[in-house]
Amino acid sequence: MPSHRRSSRRPYGADHVPLDVDRARGGLRHVSADDGEWSVRRATGDKTYRCPGCSQEIAAGTPHLVAWLRDGIGGEVAGLEARRHWHATCWDRRARLR
Repeated sequence: MPSHRRSSRRPYGADHVPLDVDRARGGLRHVSADDGEWSVRRATGDKTYRCPGCSQEIAAGTPHLVAWLRDGIGGEVAGLEARRHWHATCWDRRARLR
């Protein structure tokens, strides 16, 4: 008789853990703002970027956000080419001000 191993990931009878949609998408999310539809994802770059929100540097290896306009002239491809790297707090502040 074949033996069946139970998964050790979740004990039998334990509550189901809901899917983290943001994590499943690789951190990509879509944001609606007054100035259009944006794609936003988490990133950690290997070079230095300048945040458009505060004009300060984002050091290499620092977790931050990358955002691009989805519905501008030229569509999402043009927006992706014009993407910008933001501090997460600067992006959040931008969203609250709009």
